[in-house]
Amino acid sequence: MPNPIPRRRDAAVTREAIVLSARKAFALSGYDGTGLGEIAAGARVTVMLVNRYFASKEQLFAEVIAQALASPFPLTQGNLSSANFGRTLATALVSITEAGSTPLEGFLIMLQSASSKRAAMIGREHLENGHQATLAATLKGAHHQERAALMLALVSGVQVMRQMLKLSPLANADPQVLIDLLTPLFQQLVDGQPA
Repeated sequence: MPNPIPRRRDAAVTREAIVLSARKAFALSGYDGTGLGEIAAGARVTVMLVNRYFASKEQLFAEVIAQALASPFPLTQGNLSSANFGRTLATALVSITEAGSTPLEGFLIMLQSASSKRAAMIGREHLENGHQATLAATLKGAHHQERAALMLALVSGVQVMRQMLKLSPLANADPQVLIDLLTPLFQQLVDGQPA
């Protein structure tokens, strides 16, 4: 481990350096594959300092997940209130998974950490209280919680198959074709069952 660089004492800067290092490490190696030493080295601090700011790796992971999932994309107010939210969501999803694009960091962290029961529980709590709650609150009618969860599952599945595994029919598809195929799936979940 390289010697930590002495820095002026600035608690906010040090804390942010630790979180940034942890975000990169968790996105690359997941919860179980990342050690505090690696995070400390990336932040150019000591493990003791990491422990001073975050009482445990779990607490640091929870902070990382909270920050990574804080971005509402594509669940912005403008998108949520769109007259055709199904198409808006389909277009955003196809755009963020296009060839050469970098997977969203929060998605990578969740994917890489899913095999850890503790990390999965932390991620699930943040997802249920964040994106799923936001989406479910927007949906009208019966089964809005289930429909919101299915929309998130569809988003995640497309990200894995198109962006991570690069399944040829999805990775090489005409973007407009994917948008046209995804739109009615999302729109049906938005609209729910007819009364």
